[in-house]
Amino acid sequence: MPVAIDIGTLIERSPEIRRGRPCITGTGVSVRRIVGWYNLGLTPEEIAAKLEHLSLAQIHAALTYYHANRGEIDSDIAAEDAVIEAIFPTPTQPR
Repeated sequence: MPVAIDIGTLIERSPEIRRGRPCITGTGVSVRRIVGWYNLGLTPEEIAAKLEHLSLAQIHAALTYYHANRGEIDSDIAAEDAVIEAIFPTPTQPR
């Protein structure tokens, strides 16, 4: 009989990994990375195919964490986008 996995163990935070951002346990793959692909329109199955070392359950755990903590993850993404925009401004189009 397969051993049941406590889904609460699939996401972890560690100050030494990705500056304490939530990651899939034991992988260093951040929830934010999974969300980035999800927001581009990839399905969980497509994301799992790109990251073959992760299971579909791990991808769904990351997305569940995101949906439960959307403000945290979206704020983190927006803050990084603002830093990138400050360093590499988008050229304006002439009118």
